[in-house]
Amino acid sequence: MIGLEGSVILVVDDDRDIVNGIAKLLEKEGYSILKAYNGMEALECVAEKNVQLILMDVMMPKMDGLSAMMKIRESKNIPIIVLSAKSEDSDKILGLSIGADDYVTKPYNPMELAARVRSCLRRYLTLGSAQGISGEGGGNVIRNGGLSIDRDSKQVYVDGEPVRLTATEYRITELLTENAGRVFSAEEIYSRCWKEESFAVENTVMVHIRHIREKIEIDPAKPNYLKVVWGIGYKMEKFGDKR
Repeated sequence: MIGLEGSVILVVDDDRDIVNGIAKLLEKEGYSILKAYNGMEALECVAEKNVQLILMDVMMPKMDGLSAMMKIRESKNIPIIVLSAKSEDSDKILGLSIGADDYVTKPYNPMELAARVRSCLRRYLTLGSAQGISGEGGGNVIRNGGLSIDRDSKQVYVDGEPVRLTATEYRITELLTENAGRVFSAEEIYSRCWKEESFAVENTVMVHIRHIREKIEIDPAKPNYLKVVWGIGYKMEKFGDKR
């Protein structure tokens, strides 16, 4: 089990009371907390500090959370949990589409928030996303057509070119690729990749599948690898021997 204590978490919200409340909650869990009060401050903090996870509000002055998240996603795979008072599915899907790993609505349940933080951190640190990209060539590689996954470096390649995935996207891709040809329901993908019980998770999984397609497919609208089996779930198309 990877130790999560001491992990650096950036809390970003223009409401200082909320920032301080979350900071106290997570400090009790053993995390180190950094604070920012708008998107610009968040970007500066990420550039200067070694941050392992971000809790990001959406509506903030100077730069909103979604804009800040898009900038961060240009170069970093840090897990991001969006905090928002907006609970509509369209808002959640937008946040996940831009690159969020999870979405928590306000007012949040402290125990739930702490659990989601632990889950995101565990996936991120276990998958080694913080180690960056290394070249393909290790012996522990899954291959399926032009898609390959180096499980030692936790890196995905398409036709030899590295693809930058978030920790959650990597886990989904690994699960489906190592079981190429098998159909997984959204609930099973969620429970196996998020390590949590699944409940009304179709939209969450769908957004992550769409994001993976945008990164590994030549034409996401006509996917070669990642297929929808209508009414059942998702599968990775099997191309010959996957090892």
